[in-house]
Amino acid sequence: MGIFALGLTTSGYALGDGLRRWKMAEHRNVTVRGVSERDVTADLATWPVSFSHEGTDLASVQQSVDQQARAVRAFFLRAGFKPQEITDEDVSLSRQQPTDRYGEPVGPQKLTVTRSIQLRTNDIARVRAAYARQAELLRDGVEVVGSASNVSFTFTKLNALKPEMIAEANQNARRSADEFAKNSGVTVGKLKTASQGYFSVGARDGEDCDDCGSSGGSSPYQKVRVVTTIDYDIG
Repeated sequence: MGIFALGLTTSGYALGDGLRRWKMAEHRNVTVRGVSERDVTADLATWPVSFSHEGTDLASVQQSVDQQARAVRAFFLRAGFKPQEITDEDVSLSRQQPTDRYGEPVGPQKLTVTRSIQLRTNDIARVRAAYARQAELLRDGVEVVGSASNVSFTFTKLNALKPEMIAEANQNARRSADEFAKNSGVTVGKLKTASQGYFSVGARDGEDCDDCGSSGGSSPYQKVRVVTTIDYDIG
């Protein structure tokens, strides 16, 4: 009876140890990441200049906005841009009725007309020079609407870089796997899974961002980045 019990215990241990080893073998893999980066210069700039005027008479408000529109166009033309690079983007009218503390209407409605004219050009240097002189717009009576009038720089040739950058990221991931294997006394086997992160385009001097999808920014000097994540078998 004692012999049978010992044999049962021993075979149970052997079975458990076998399962443990099988489980370890099943999960013998290493996950590595490969990065590829390129410094680029944006080749497209868009600059929407939004402006508005408020009053109680629509005709006079519209007249002021029309005058501001002419001033914006004149500013862009003086800066050396072509007429076809300047387009009307948007115009809107809002009405606000002043009320007393009881909610009753007081006086005439306040009317606000907002309009936007956009510059779209590939002349990055000229845009930067003109943007540095935007105070001229204020002197010409343009009531510029804050952050709605910022320049956005875009790098449009990303697709041409993608194949080369993906290949480089994969090669760097493999080098990381080989280095891990060398330091750990194992060998790298076949590739199990691979995933490619988003291509991010951001300011050249900004923080790294693996999952950003931005295609533009406030600086023409940008950095394209992609990260791949790969699992390899090791033995």
